[in-house]
Amino acid sequence: MTTTPDTSEVPHYPMARAQGCPFDPPPELRKLQEEGPLTRVRLWDGTTPWLVTRYADQRAVLGDKRVSADMTHPTYPRQAPGNASLSFIGMDDPEHSRLRRMVGSAFMVKRVEAMRPAVQKIVDDAVDALLAGPRPVDLVEAFALPVPSLVICDLLDVPYADHDFFQGNSKAMVNRDSTVEERTAASGALAEYLGRLVARKIENPGDDLLSRLGEKVKAGELTHRGATEMAVLLLIAGHETTANMIALSTLALLRDPDQLALLRDTDDPSVAVTATDELLRYLNITHGGRRRVALEDLEVAGQLVKAGEGLILPNDIANRDTEVFTDPDTIDVTREARHHLAFGFGVHQCLGQPLARLELQIVYRTLYRRIPELRLAADFEDIPFKHDGFVYGVYSLPVTW
Repeated sequence: MTTTPDTSEVPHYPMARAQGCPFDPPPELRKLQEEGPLTRVRLWDGTTPWLVTRYADQRAVLGDKRVSADMTHPTYPRQAPGNASLSFIGMDDPEHSRLRRMVGSAFMVKRVEAMRPAVQKIVDDAVDALLAGPRPVDLVEAFALPVPSLVICDLLDVPYADHDFFQGNSKAMVNRDSTVEERTAASGALAEYLGRLVARKIENPGDDLLSRLGEKVKAGELTHRGATEMAVLLLIAGHETTANMIALSTLALLRDPDQLALLRDTDDPSVAVTATDELLRYLNITHGGRRRVALEDLEVAGQLVKAGEGLILPNDIANRDTEVFTDPDTIDVTREARHHLAFGFGVHQCLGQPLARLELQIVYRTLYRRIPELRLAADFEDIPFKHDGFVYGVYSLPVTW
């Protein structure tokens, strides 16, 4: 068993991407992966958790009951100061599973597949608006952000007319440079807003996810605060992640016209399925690494991790592991990559992944076919990437056709 490494010159995490390579993990992360499976890194608060860089080791840790996702644990490796609640994703079983089951049925594959016609209409309407509007246009504001926002608003029964409010506060919460006060204020504003909606649903329920949460409150299975925190999580995760993925993947495909043509010009719907998972593997919009803390001593890839020590598992580099993916630094929309770690692994694997996959598949089969001449309307070097975000993407994407 190896010994604990010297922490006198521990690299800072997260690391910077290479200039001109915004789709790739930081070079230092790749170097650490090649040098060994575990290394110490230094966080914003001076703590030095373990960084787990290889695919197989990340899966092993994520499936190990001896590690905790509890964000209230005193040595949990936080991404930033503050105590913003992320509902059940920051909890361990059995409470994690109990709360997750309350909304899990809404994201089952069969239930999500029944949403396909409604999601297709949302995407078609958004493309119609693009075609009828001015050029060039910012694809983020005109398409990538409205599509998943409309989908999650329909599912929750949140008024889309309030999108500027909840999108603005969501951006503050996922920006690494936001102060504790700014993040707390944004979280509080969303909680107050969604708390009012949940209260209305308790009195006047409908056929929507907020009403289901209201029923749990009324039955005494969930507190009003717990329902509100869950609603905040679902609203933010339901639009912020998918919106960034739509814009970032479109930019990556515009930079790789051969792969875009394979996706755009085929009548085979299975290509959109494989392309969705391949782009999720290649791009990885959550680049801060999944965070865990060891509840007891355990061994990871021959290294002793002691109880109370933090673990960071950056899925961006795991999904570029050459032991698992051939030529991982290139896009291959025909690759079978569903076993990627973009959605995590184990009991905390992303609840909303069936919905995210559905939205992305429909976007990929619709946008590029209906606007085959889609192209960038700005120099690639001028595209503003979200290097300051917990969720990676672009702030704007000027396009024309």
